[in-house]
Amino acid sequence: MKIDLNCDLGEAFGNYSFGGDHQIIPLITSANIACGFHAGDENVMYETVKLAKENGVGIGAHPGFHDIQGFGRRNMDLSPDEIYTLVAYQIGALSAFCRIHDVKINHVKPHGALYNMGARDKDIAHAIAQAVYDVDPSIILVGLSNTLLVSEAEAVGLKAANEVFADRRYEENGQLVSRKEADAVLTDTDEAIEQVVKMVKENKVIAKTGKEIELKADTICVHGDGAHALEFVSKIRERLTKEGISITKLGG
Repeated sequence: MKIDLNCDLGEAFGNYSFGGDHQIIPLITSANIACGFHAGDENVMYETVKLAKENGVGIGAHPGFHDIQGFGRRNMDLSPDEIYTLVAYQIGALSAFCRIHDVKINHVKPHGALYNMGARDKDIAHAIAQAVYDVDPSIILVGLSNTLLVSEAEAVGLKAANEVFADRRYEENGQLVSRKEADAVLTDTDEAIEQVVKMVKENKVIAKTGKEIELKADTICVHGDGAHALEFVSKIRERLTKEGISITKLGG
């Protein structure tokens, strides 16, 4: 049994820095690097790719809506064609820094509202998947487990990875509980770890209603901007290792 452990990183920009990228990257197997639209900038992208390469971590583009004020977590009314170019543009930006550092983009994971909208809307999911495929058909597309992002990725010919979340609660339909709700984010480390173990070993999670639902887990996400990100990653990695689960990057 194996699993990928990913984290959203490179989300500082300009004079604003947060998150413990240097501490977290050695503990994960895949890094989703912000591409300058919801967070990040050219300097942060350059340094984050460099740091990921030095630690042998899979590099992923993390494209989002052009919404720094809302951290890419607000829905935007864009056409599928606009979403296609938005995703392709951001993959291209990260690709430049990957070429400089002589590494390859391993995966793409949409960010925030773009990710959640793609999980529910077939046209948006298809636009995201087609953009990834047209840039590089060997890239893995990461999407919310058992949703349209995964099925549309496979439909266009991409490899897809089902993602589950260590620090988020779930609805009965498998979608994530909206961050507008007070209990959407798990802050208790032990609770997050137990949720992860259940998802990886049983392919199940307890929804916020108490109902047990099924999902598939190829990769686990811990949000790098979370207050407990470093603690979560450290203890999740330790627990999974004790459970005999191999932690390897996507495609590895």
